[in-house]
This record gives sequence, C-alpha cells and structure tokens, in this order.
Amino acid sequence: MQENKSNSSYHYNVAQLRLESWNNLKSESTKLEKCNRGSSEEKNLQKSLRGLLKDIEVIESYFAFPGILRLRTLNEMLDRQEHTALTNKIAEITKHLVSDRYRSNPDLMEDDDQGVETSERGEHPEGIKKNYFEVLFVEDISFHEECKLRNDLKDLRGSNEQFNYGIVVQRSFEDALIALHFNYNIQAVVVRYAPPYHSKKLTPTLKPFIQKVLNLDLASKPSSELGPVLGDLVKKFRPELDTYYVTDTALGKLKDTTLKTFRRIFYRTEDLQELHLTILRGICERYETPFFSALKEYSKKPTGIFHAMPISRGNSVFKSRWINDFGNFYGRNMFLAETSSTTGGLDSLLQPTGSLKKAQKMASDAYGSLNTFFVTNGTSTANKIVVQALVKPGDVILIDRDCHKSHHYGLVLSGAYPVYLDSYPIEEYSMYGAVPLEQIKEKLLRLKKEGRLDLVKMLLLTNCTFDGLVYNVEKVMQEILAIKPDMVFLWDEAWFAFAGFTYNYKQRTGMFVAKKLHEKYNSSAYREEYEEHVTNLKKDEIPRLPDPDKVRIRVYSTQSTHKTLSSFRQGSMIHIWDEDFRRKSENTFMEAYMTHTSTSPNYQMLASLDVGRRQVQFEGYELVEKSIEMAMVLRAKINDHPRLNKYFDVLTVSDFIPAELRKSGLSEYYTSKEGWNRMETAWEKDEFVLDPTKITLHIGRTGVDGDTFKNKYLMDKFNIQINKTSRNTVLFMTNIGTTRGSVTYLTNALLKIADELDKELLSLSSKESKIREERIYSLTKDFPPLPDFSYFHNSFQAVPGVPGGNIREAFFLAYNEENYEYMPLEECLPAMENDRTLVASSFIIPYPPGFPVLVPGQVVSKEIIRFLTALDVSEIHGYRADLGLRIFKENVLNRQKTVTSMGAMGNVKKKKLIK
Repeated sequence: MQENKSNSSYHYNVAQLRLESWNNLKSESTKLEKCNRGSSEEKNLQKSLRGLLKDIEVIESYFAFPGILRLRTLNEMLDRQEHTALTNKIAEITKHLVSDRYRSNPDLMEDDDQGVETSERGEHPEGIKKNYFEVLFVEDISFHEECKLRNDLKDLRGSNEQFNYGIVVQRSFEDALIALHFNYNIQAVVVRYAPPYHSKKLTPTLKPFIQKVLNLDLASKPSSELGPVLGDLVKKFRPELDTYYVTDTALGKLKDTTLKTFRRIFYRTEDLQELHLTILRGICERYETPFFSALKEYSKKPTGIFHAMPISRGNSVFKSRWINDFGNFYGRNMFLAETSSTTGGLDSLLQPTGSLKKAQKMASDAYGSLNTFFVTNGTSTANKIVVQALVKPGDVILIDRDCHKSHHYGLVLSGAYPVYLDSYPIEEYSMYGAVPLEQIKEKLLRLKKEGRLDLVKMLLLTNCTFDGLVYNVEKVMQEILAIKPDMVFLWDEAWFAFAGFTYNYKQRTGMFVAKKLHEKYNSSAYREEYEEHVTNLKKDEIPRLPDPDKVRIRVYSTQSTHKTLSSFRQGSMIHIWDEDFRRKSENTFMEAYMTHTSTSPNYQMLASLDVGRRQVQFEGYELVEKSIEMAMVLRAKINDHPRLNKYFDVLTVSDFIPAELRKSGLSEYYTSKEGWNRMETAWEKDEFVLDPTKITLHIGRTGVDGDTFKNKYLMDKFNIQINKTSRNTVLFMTNIGTTRGSVTYLTNALLKIADELDKELLSLSSKESKIREERIYSLTKDFPPLPDFSYFHNSFQAVPGVPGGNIREAFFLAYNEENYEYMPLEECLPAMENDRTLVASSFIIPYPPGFPVLVPGQVVSKEIIRFLTALDVSEIHGYRADLGLRIFKENVLNRQKTVTSMGAMGNVKKKKLIK
C-alpha cells in the first residue's frame, strides 16, 4: 500500500482505514508527549490530534469498542493537556484493536464505566471463558436513553453466562446498514420502532465504502415500513444474524411478511429481560455443533472395545513400543474419538437420524440450501454422486470441457452423452477462461433444432474456476431456463465454499440464486414482466425470460469445504435447492450417495464439517472480508514496489476477461495512481468477474517457467506451498486462514527472489545472457496454441452430426488391449497428413492445466498434437512418453462405426413404432 496516504481511495475497506487512523493517532500523541510545552509544535500537534479524533469518532460510532465514551475521555485528556496519560490510553486502545484482544476480554466493555483501567484478563474472574459479540439496536433515542439501555442490559447479565455482548445504537436506517457493513462483531439486530431514513454523520472519507447503502434509494418508503424493510435487508446481506422487532403495532395489523422476517417480535411494554434471554438463546442455538458435541461426549465414556478398529481408544497405538510416537504426535483425543459405532449419541452417515441429521440441517440453513449432505472423500466423489443421481444412460449433459476430471469420469459411470463447451482461451498465460453464455445457448438451440432438447438433462459448469473466474449465475440460469425450463444445474463450487458469507460473492452462488429465482418466478410482478416480454418479442426471437408456468428451479452445488473453509482434508458438502428433489430425485440421489460413500466414514472429518459450519455462521463474514483484504494488500504491494514489479506482474480483470464480457468497464482492482476501484457494479452485472483472492503472478520476465519457480524458488528456498502454475504464471490464494504475517512473509520471499535474479543476471556470460533472453522471449511472446475440443469420432457420436458423444462406450472399449495401439507424438502429425484419423482411447490430462485435452472417443486434432508437443510440464495423466499416445486401431473404429449405424437405425425404428 502507499505510505502516508489518508485518502480513503488508498484503503480497500474501512478496517484498513480504521487501524491506520488509530496508528496515526498513536504516532501523533507520542510526538505531543515529547514536544516542549507552550511551543508552536505543541499547538500544531494538538490541532492535528483533535482532527484525527473527530474523524475516528465517526468510524467508532459503528462499534461498541472502544466506544464513544472512551473517545470523549480522550478529548477531555487533550483539553486538560494530560499528554502522557493520553498517549498511554491511545496506545492501549490501539493495541487491543490491532490484536483483537478486546474480544477475548469480557470486562473491557465495562472498564471505563467503572473507572477501572483496561486489564489483560482473558477470562472472567470465575474462570468461565466467554465469547464476545455485539448487538445492534436501531432506534432514534437520546444519548441518555442509550446509556440507560446499556446499563439495564448490563444488570441482566449473569456471571455464569457463556456469552457476553456489547451494544451498538444507531439512530437511522442508513446508519444501521453501515454498521452491519462495517462491524463484524454484530450477531443480532434489534429494530425498536421505525428509525428515520437518512444518516446525519456521513463524511467524504466514509462514502467510498458505503455506496451499496447510499444506492438503495429507499428514502421514499413510509417511516412505518422502514423497520420491516431493514429486517429484510439484514436477511439479504447478512442472513446469519438473528433479527428482532420491537413495536406497538397490534398483532392483527402486523403483515405476514413482517412476522416471517423476524425471529421474534416484542412489544415495548414487555420486560427487557425477555429480549436479553432471547438474544442469548439465538446465539446458543447457532453455537451448537450436534455431531462434534456427540463425538466429544462419546470420547469421554469408558468403553469396552469388541468391534472393528484396534486403533479405537488408542489401545493398539499407545501400548506399542514401535508406533507410540504416532500416538504422541496426534494426541489421545484423536484416538478416543475413533470408532465404528453409530450409537451412543453418534449417528450413521448413510441413514442419519440423530446428531448427524441435525448437523446437516444446520449446515443447510447456514449455506442457504434446501438439503445439505456431508461427503467424506472429497468433491471428486460429490461430483460423481450428483451426476449419477440425476442423469441416466442416453441423457445429454452440457459440460464445461475444462471442468475437473471427476466430472468426466462421472459421465463414464452414468452413461450420459456429454456435449462439451469450450472456454475462451487466454493464450498469453497458457490458461483457459470460462464458457460464454452465448456458446451455451448456441449448443442448446442446436440440440433443440435436432429434436434432442428433451434428452438434455443438465448444465455443468465450474464456478469459480481454479484461476478465479466467476459466472453470472443468475443470468446463465435465467436465459437457459428460458430455452429449457426444467434444466438441472450443477455448479462445481469446489473453490467457492466461502462465497456464501459476503454479499458480493454470495449473489454469484448456486444456492443464493436458486432461492432468489424461485421467489421471483412465483411472484405476480414477474408474471407481468414475462407477459410484457413475450408480447414485445420479434418474430423468431428467442425469449430471455422463462415461462413461470413451466419453469422449475433445480440446482446442485458441490463444495470442497476443506479447500477454503475450516475442515479436515476431503471434507466436502453437496448443497441442493431442487423444488422437485423429493418427487423426482431423492431416491436416485440416495442410491448414488450410498454407492460412493464409505460405510466407515471418518468421524473426525464429519466433526470438522460441523464445527466449520459454526465458524462461518459467527465469523464467516469477517474472515472472508479479511481474506479479500489480504489479497488486495498483496496486489497493491507488488504493483507499487519497483523491485517487485521489475520481474512480477499481478494479472487482473482485463488480463482474464475480454472487454465484451465485462460491460461495467472495470479493468483492474487497483492502480498506484488512482487507488482502489470498487467492484460492486461488476459483480452485479458483468458476465464474468475475477475473484480477487486468486492472485495470479506473471513471472515471464524472470526467465523461469512456472513449475521451476514453484519448486526451486518458492518451495525449496522458502517452503511456500501453492497449488497451480502455468508456463509463465504461479497462483497464490488467500483464504480465511491467511494472516498479515503470511502476506509479509510472501512479500519478503519475492523481494529475496528478485535480489537473487539481479545477482544471477550480473554473473551471466554473454552466451548465458542470450539463452536467458530467449527463455524470456519464449515465456512472454511465444505462446503455445490452446486447442478447443475437437469432436467425437462418428463411431462414438450419439447421433451423427449432432453434439453429444458416447464417452462410456469408448472408455470401456479400451479395456480390451487388442482394441488400441500407441503412437509416438512425433509420428502423429505425419499420420494425420496421410489421412489417418486418430481417436483417443483414454483421458489425456496435463498438469497444468489439469483438465482433459483428450477424452475417450475424441478425434485428435493437429492443434491438440501441437499443444501436447509444446507443453513443458512433467505430469501428463494417461500419457506415457516412452510409448506415445494411446489411440484406437483403425479396424476397431470401422467395426464400431457399423455397430453405431445399426444402433441408430434401430432407434429410428423404435421411434416409428412408438408413434
């Protein structure tokens, strides 16, 4: 970030501005303490401090700590010229804010009221550890009434309560929304009567961070409706929060929508204690982890082990002289909780009735699905479960060719016919983008023209991609449902499990959009919109809106919880928002689930999924926002630092997304001259956006390829682990576990690598310099072609000349070694020049990019051969360099072609008989 910039455009979010403001205040107060009394310097510093305190007071009005009372105390110290006490107090508050220590000390909230200095105690005097949160009260009351409310609630707290909270009072509709946007600590909202709409404390400094609030344009709403409207918006932007309403409106006059919006409605005359207890009860319910708690209780029970698993209770480990170090490494609790039991408070994953069933229901509520299922062997298995559950042999799937290989294997298992969709290429960086909506519609309309639309069952897309490209899920679903109103959508969100916990991201997730579209299509307003749309259609124009009488919302999302949230490795979830699930899919889904799910699932993994759900409900919003902030800080640091940008470029929106697919015009998140560009409009409207937590670093100017940079520099020298590289890029990802220290360490490592490259450059001979220049040219100018999917050989086409291939038949045909042969890559192009058609008999998957370049039954194109020849990666699954490409023999293809033709004729006869 730029040094000494107070302008808010140089802060990604208000959290950065807040901490920098306090650090500036600390620095200025230290100078004041040391300066000479009565000097002009003292007067200037006092004036500076008053200005800083005034600016900070606006921000701090949205937080319970340090609170307005403490800020008033600081101003009074400044008035009394108590410079040393002022400096110490500011330093103490800053330390607590930077370290978040105040959130583990329940007494801090009361210290100033009691006239006690802030302490370092982390627990209640009785030793009860308390979790701290804040409650937002929305009501236009005086400061005196606010203090009384604070004291009344304080008097209600019991010493044995597990939770402790502070209150934040906001006196307007806008201020309430700003507090929700700024303050991660808020866990409950109490709307007391209807507040006025406009804020009275907006400043130019805050405006860049609150455009979403200022753009709502709800000021014309009657004041009597603002309370319920606020409740609706809380559920939209931060649905994990509990909302309560205090009113005098008679029950008979309360609207049904108001009754449904709030967790509970109170009347002004009711005792405040009931509200206090209800707030705590709501927190307790979210804090519950049914399966993890059951597993902990089970581990405490003395048991006799007369079942499978000698490792259970650790008996076979800790008694061993040869493997007890294994037990000491993991600790006793891991083994005490290891069991094959499904009783005693535990549950069966395959047929849950108790703690696991409840844990999955709570996960469903947290992630916004109708049904959620835990998966203990990764999203690779989750993908196969969904595909096998929903499609049968002969069904057609529109599928992203660049999706994870598990989907392609799922097609083999299900027998569905894939229609592969090509992502747009990003050849300069040897990677693919995502599939444009127009291509999806073109393939779907072609299938409709050929009379195969009824067979199309599913659209399968990766959201977001490994490189961070995110679809406009709502636009895709709406326009596809306009063509096929019963389409099933499978969104592979393996890298997107965190997205449901902050609004920009959430609006591009499968579950959020499914619910939104279901409500929209069942409204009278949409029916009017649809009728007007149809009326205005030109002749032969394709509708862009689905028919409300025909449309069905059927959406599935698979998520690698372990990749971006807190879960043990392979912990994943399947989220379902399918209004026809129970009627059409539940039985087949459960069969597929039981097919692929172990009867001996790992209980520790299940417990981690349960606990991970608790975490995102309480601090998901905060942690996701901080992970974005860390990514933005790293981007800015590399962009601004001359020693880093000499060798490295952070790729941004315009590098990944063509201009025609981003109508907002947003081209980059940050520039050293202009600061941060806000991305809200792009995330709302553009066809594709770039997830900023995926930081792709272009390293072409180092002269080092991605794989070497990963292993030789990052891993070997600094033990920095990354997942993905391309020829000239490496991918860094921030997540909810990324710390400022991690970002600093990576920055330091890149600086040291830049220094090492400088030294290497100085030591090169003229010949070595020329070799280095050639390598740089190759990595920055000479790009290998990125081939599209060619086509299925007519022996494996579902219908000749129509998209859709029989990948299952080709896959199993290669089980007979007499049906295939190997051809070295260098012989492939000459063979093709001699009119030989080469057809792959296996999956060929280079890492990177990590998706099939060839699938069984696909015709090998010249572009694919050139791509494989130009690849400089060491790992290509399905390809043996010593043998060559595995292809079908020509006589096998001729025989297969005859069988396919006869099958097609048989199908025609069947159709005639049916007619």
